[in-house]
Amino acid sequence: MTAEDIGRCVRAQRKAQGATQAEFAALCGVGVRFISELENGKSTMALGKVLQVLKCLGLELSLRPRGWNQAPATSPGRPE
Repeated sequence: MTAEDIGRCVRAQRKAQGATQAEFAALCGVGVRFISELENGKSTMALGKVLQVLKCLGLELSLRPRGWNQAPATSPGRPE
């Protein structure tokens, strides 16, 4: 998941609820600029505010371990 993925999800959910960025920002207690930057995938957003916005939308962020790809021992730059 990337910042852009989160932004697309936030935008889609906001629009599905029929809210403008200004209406939604007021509801969540953040600025319109914050909502705009979040929806556009800015990668340096304040995590606490992002979580606040997700909660306002009725969304939750889920974390889980992911598998790491194992490169073959003979790949370039990898010690044997």
